[in-house]
Amino acid sequence: MKKNVVIANDHGAVDLKQLLVRHLQNRGYEVLNLGVDDEQSVDYPDMAEQGCREMLKGGYEFLVLCCGTGIGISISANKIEGIRCALPQNSFAARMAKEHNNVNAIAFGGRIEYPEPVTDMIDAFIDSEFQGGRHGTRVDKIMKLQNCSLA
Repeated sequence: MKKNVVIANDHGAVDLKQLLVRHLQNRGYEVLNLGVDDEQSVDYPDMAEQGCREMLKGGYEFLVLCCGTGIGISISANKIEGIRCALPQNSFAARMAKEHNNVNAIAFGGRIEYPEPVTDMIDAFIDSEFQGGRHGTRVDKIMKLQNCSLA
């Protein structure tokens, strides 16, 4: 069975995106690259929207988003109904994002100096499975907040 992934990035993470595409392909993934391949400025909310729209069409295992810090693109993605995007700082957080939060998108920063290789973090994410149970209840609560207005 073919494993499909979507990746999108802005100009702040071109090198990181290219590294991740190669790594994912080496792991047997077919990667749809919606990101940019040069440092011509683009807006990360637009890249998040493109990646999320494609992810939500179905047929993909997960979405990878990258910008300079990973912050803006992950915030943007989390505004889109049906997306749960994590911004892990290490392999433990990447694993927990899948096991406890069942995220369908993961974000990284091209200008961040991580304590370990980003490829190790994405491997930890890929090699984990959602644990369900009480975590499923919590994910349901997260998704109910999606259209919550506190005003």
